[in-house]
Amino acid sequence: MLFLGHGWGKLTHFSERAGQFADPIHLGSGPSFTLVVFAEGICTVLVAFGLLTRWAVIPLVIFFVVAGFIQHADDPWSRKELAFLFLVAFLPLLFTGPGRYSLDALIAKKKSGPAASPPA
Repeated sequence: MLFLGHGWGKLTHFSERAGQFADPIHLGSGPSFTLVVFAEGICTVLVAFGLLTRWAVIPLVIFFVVAGFIQHADDPWSRKELAFLFLVAFLPLLFTGPGRYSLDALIAKKKSGPAASPPA
C-alpha cells in the first residue's frame, strides 16, 4: 500500500517534485526527496518480497520517525497519524525479520544445504 499510494507517484514524477519537497533534516529538498523515494519506492518493494528485509526496514523506520516527529510535529494528530501507523507496522520487522515465507528465508535455506536426515 505504501509503494502504490506514495512511492510509485514519487518515482514516476521524481524530477518534477524533487525541487519543491520539504527539507525537514536540512539536507536540501533534492537529497531529502531522494531518500524518501528510496524508502517508499525501493525499500517497500524489498520488504514486500522479504528480501534484505531488516536492511530495507531501517530507512523506512527513519523516514517515519522523521515524518511523525519532525515534519509533522506541529500538525494535528490526523496529519501525522499515518506516519505512526506505518512506523508501528515496520518497527517489529526490524526486530523479528521477514519470517519463513520470504526470499531471505529461501536464500538462507539454500545456503545451509539440505537438512540432515535422522539416523536410521
